[in-house]
Amino acid sequence: MTDHTASPIRDGMAFWLPTWSLFAREVLRFVRQRNRVIGSLGTPLLFWVLLGSGIGESMRPPGLGQGMGYLTYFFPGTLMLVVLFTAIFSSFSVIQDRNEGFLQGVLVAPVPRLAIVLGKVMGGTVLGFGQGMLLLLLAPLAGISLGWEAVLGAAAAIFLSALGLSALGFLMAWRMDSVQGFHAVMNLLLMPMWLMSGALFPASGASPWLRWAMVANPLTYGMDALRGALHSGAERAAMGGQPPWVGLAVMGAFAVTMLLLSVWVASRQERG
Repeated sequence: MTDHTASPIRDGMAFWLPTWSLFAREVLRFVRQRNRVIGSLGTPLLFWVLLGSGIGESMRPPGLGQGMGYLTYFFPGTLMLVVLFTAIFSSFSVIQDRNEGFLQGVLVAPVPRLAIVLGKVMGGTVLGFGQGMLLLLLAPLAGISLGWEAVLGAAAAIFLSALGLSALGFLMAWRMDSVQGFHAVMNLLLMPMWLMSGALFPASGASPWLRWAMVANPLTYGMDALRGALHSGAERAAMGGQPPWVGLAVMGAFAVTMLLLSVWVASRQERG
């Protein structure tokens, strides 16, 4: 009976211990590298201040009332940019670990591939979520009032977006050996996703072909959920946004799909 009782405990330890170890390693690595903190948080802030102040009143997306300036409209897009940058930077560690031999050591150990995926992806997710929530504290500077409903809705949108983007980054980085090549591919993929998410302009003012591309872009729904949490229903409807629950549902499905694909790719026979 002792063996039967101990077996599930051993199996649980064999799964959760490596998961936690890889997760903690990602977080500690990020904290110790100040340039990553500055790059992933400072660059979006600079974008927000320069673009928002530079465009100012010269661009007024449909649905903006007299009291809403472009800095206010662009703030949710800046939050999403923080999450996106963190996903890119966190995925670098997959390639670095392979080139340094650490990943090969993990792969030959009796560690489930799901534990490897969860540890790496959740590390990037928590980092993106934490930085997004930290930037959310600046919402009053953008003219956005934060109530409990707004904070909870924004937290859900940021978490699901961070999870989906981190899993996508892991999926792309798993079979790559070059950090430079990965950076180029991710810029080619993720930056257009962000640009076509409604971060800079709403779909209602875009060309027909671009509107269809925005509808097909999963990050659009994460932006809709985030903007829906931070703006009133009337403002969201005027800008053509979906109800927040639609955005959360689509972004959740995207995150789960990317996780499953990551586990599938990681479970295939690894190159030497």
